[in-house]
Amino acid sequence: MVELTKILFLDIETAPMQALVDQNDETMQHLWDEKMAKLNADNEEMTPEEHIQQAGLYAEFGRIVCISFGAYYKSKDSAEMRFCVSSFYGPNEKQVLEKFSEMLVKKRMSITHFCGHNAKEFDIPYIIRRMLILNVPVPDQLQLAEKKPWESPIYDTMEMWKCGAYRYSAQLKLLCAVLGVPSPKDDIDGSEVAGVFYNEKNYDRIATYCEKDVVATMQVHRRLTGNAIIDDSLITHLESQALL
Repeated sequence: MVELTKILFLDIETAPMQALVDQNDETMQHLWDEKMAKLNADNEEMTPEEHIQQAGLYAEFGRIVCISFGAYYKSKDSAEMRFCVSSFYGPNEKQVLEKFSEMLVKKRMSITHFCGHNAKEFDIPYIIRRMLILNVPVPDQLQLAEKKPWESPIYDTMEMWKCGAYRYSAQLKLLCAVLGVPSPKDDIDGSEVAGVFYNEKNYDRIATYCEKDVVATMQVHRRLTGNAIIDDSLITHLESQALL
């Protein structure tokens, strides 16, 4: 196991792209309808809102509205390990990705690994794809295409919970419940993010929600690696600008 201080714990929140929400891009709307037709082969009925909501799950049809992340650090006045959490978020997705990329470049010696819940299948690939789409430099830590499976710098708590099983999954909130980790879900859920983003424009609310997932993932990771959860008094929020 790599040193804990070299792991960046992360989570993202996504929403359907503006063009699909506004329905003002016929090409993307047609391509999305085609994809949904293949995904929804069992003809399950969906409302128009649910139809658009699904687009946020795919980097080609969605956008990142928040990247939250956290890391361990040692307190200057004691040997006690602490944890800080922060976010890049807002209506300018390219700026969010540029700031995240800039942070990783600056901290390339201190951040070598990532941890997230379903991060291998969702969060990390989504970030990379959106960077490529928006022409944002992909940092060295995220240059994963040519890495062998055993060289992956990603610790995925969903994969860790599989315990070797091929097909198995569990939501973060379920792992929190069974492992005795305080649940992060006390405000909105993923299905509400797009509405909060586009209608309320309450970006702070989304960031707060996302940061709670990062803390929960860190605590679950601790339990899965044989460590006790850490007290809330050892967890602090850090303004993202302090990282740039």
